[in-house]
Amino acid sequence: MTSTAEPIVSAAGSPLLELDGAVQAQGIDAGVAAHYGSPNTEQRRLLAGQAVVDLSHRGVLSISGADRLTWLNSMSSQELRGLTPGQSTETLLLDPTGHLEYAIALLDDGVETWLLIEAAELPGLHAWLDRMRFTLRVQVVDHTLAYATVGTMAADPTAVALSAAAPNGVPLVWHDPWTEVAPGGWQYAANTAHPAATWRWTEVLITRSALPALRDAVSAGTVTAAGLLALEALRIAAWRPRGALDADDRTIPHELDWLRTAVHLNKGCYRGQETVAKVHNLGHPPRRLVLLHLDGSESVLPVHGDEVQGDRFVANSEPERRTVGTITSSAIHYELGPIALAVIKRTVPGTVTLHVLSQGISITASQEVIVPESAGSVAEVPRLPRLGVRAPRG
Repeated sequence: MTSTAEPIVSAAGSPLLELDGAVQAQGIDAGVAAHYGSPNTEQRRLLAGQAVVDLSHRGVLSISGADRLTWLNSMSSQELRGLTPGQSTETLLLDPTGHLEYAIALLDDGVETWLLIEAAELPGLHAWLDRMRFTLRVQVVDHTLAYATVGTMAADPTAVALSAAAPNGVPLVWHDPWTEVAPGGWQYAANTAHPAATWRWTEVLITRSALPALRDAVSAGTVTAAGLLALEALRIAAWRPRGALDADDRTIPHELDWLRTAVHLNKGCYRGQETVAKVHNLGHPPRRLVLLHLDGSESVLPVHGDEVQGDRFVANSEPERRTVGTITSSAIHYELGPIALAVIKRTVPGTVTLHVLSQGISITASQEVIVPESAGSVAEVPRLPRLGVRAPRG
């Protein structure tokens, strides 16, 4: 078991906020930098594997004990029993009706299983896991004061001065599985050239006491820092869902194409599995994720929660504009310009031009379909005729 006897997280935020040009992020990302003065340049350097992103505001839990993997496997959406030391994956905790509660990045080092999560979700998840231990040989520990998360797209994290902690001999490096469909997963997106192919995202756990040295390396010019605006722009362009922004209390994994990497469709029972299986095999998710290319002429970037509207056409009448969804994430991409992820009603045609209402301004948006209208019903079970209907007699 590793120790949490490390420096306490500073109330002033990360040491990297002391760098020249650093502008602190707001909301759920407060405590780290939104950017360091040049978000577009930071995007290019991050994509090229030349930069690091400070994620030290995120939470870190570990689970030790002989039953840790089978215990987590029994409760969550991913197959975890065969996880090997150093292997990365992600899993979802769903409520009994299949709605998303927690999205967890996860790796095991042979002694402990490490959970990388949003800071705001840590207390609730920690408490829930503690309640579910019963008599099993597991122990849940909050390591947020001991370890900090730093992200990069560098193939070798040491090339950008990231030395991963290894309390049990295995470096704590999480490689995002979003690059391809995971074993047991399913992709609804129809594109043969999925943008995730270039999404080479890695998160490294370093000792929190090493953050000042990382700040000094950036200040000396030996390492480049990129802010969260850069990361978010690349994430959105890769169609990569982030639970804290792109999900709400009604979200089921199908709507965000999250069966791709976070759900194993052939594993045993877990909470919410009935909904996952029923929607995937027999039904359709009620909503679907889209990428929106926004008209930037108004110089207004929509924010999380802004309404997405569509025109309903009725014969011999003027089009009637109705709310069909909401913006979940948005950013200015260095090549694509203003883009956003939105969750909209599944039945809205993919060819329809949408409109985003933000700051009292209507912004035109074209759809790039991620989850298609046809998502689900993969079993192709033929529909039975309605009761009382009879075939005509000859």
